[in-house]
Amino acid sequence: MIMQTECGTQITEVELEAAFDARFPVEIKRKLRNAKVAIAGLGGLGSNIAVMLARSGVGHLLLVDFDVVDVTNLNRQMYLIKHLGLPKADALPDILREINPYLEYKSIRIKVSPENIATVFADYPIVCEAFDKPDQKAMLVEQILARFKDTIVVSGIGMAGIGNSNAIETRQIMKRLYVCGDRSTDVGNGVGLTAPRVAICAGHQAGKVLELIVNDHESDGRMKR
Repeated sequence: MIMQTECGTQITEVELEAAFDARFPVEIKRKLRNAKVAIAGLGGLGSNIAVMLARSGVGHLLLVDFDVVDVTNLNRQMYLIKHLGLPKADALPDILREINPYLEYKSIRIKVSPENIATVFADYPIVCEAFDKPDQKAMLVEQILARFKDTIVVSGIGMAGIGNSNAIETRQIMKRLYVCGDRSTDVGNGVGLTAPRVAICAGHQAGKVLELIVNDHESDGRMKR
């Protein structure tokens, strides 16, 4: 298969694979390509996480969000002016295909609720929580951990403002829950959201996902215990 960009440049899957092979051992590449990761929320955290995982060669990404791209998103999210008004679940896969069109991107435009979580996330052993509102974050984490005995959640909490970037960190809170962020700053306190701290937190989440995949996944995608 050959993909052609808007400017006419053509790139084959073999060429992309060769570039990846130059940077990663074959076993790491295999694990990443076989991995299945869900991203709940495609805003500042989720859109950045998705781009990082696609650049890293994660083979199967589920992208979940009900919202559309708004002009207020442009200061920290991966979207462009041409995406304004489009559902994020439609716009983000287009961005990812410009990075690597040979991975699998499944997107669902839906508002996540306790009633649909079991259906939406059943096939994904790692879920990135990337919602905006605290109550939504808590609901998703609680429901995922309760409904799925092996699923791991990587959550983002606290990345607002223009504060100390080093305050953003990754901590294991429970056996199957990792939290990334400074766990204190909140956009509701009037400090706003800026691209650097949001992207740093997203980087922590994406980094933890890659670590989990490379270190803990069986070849069939299940998590080791």
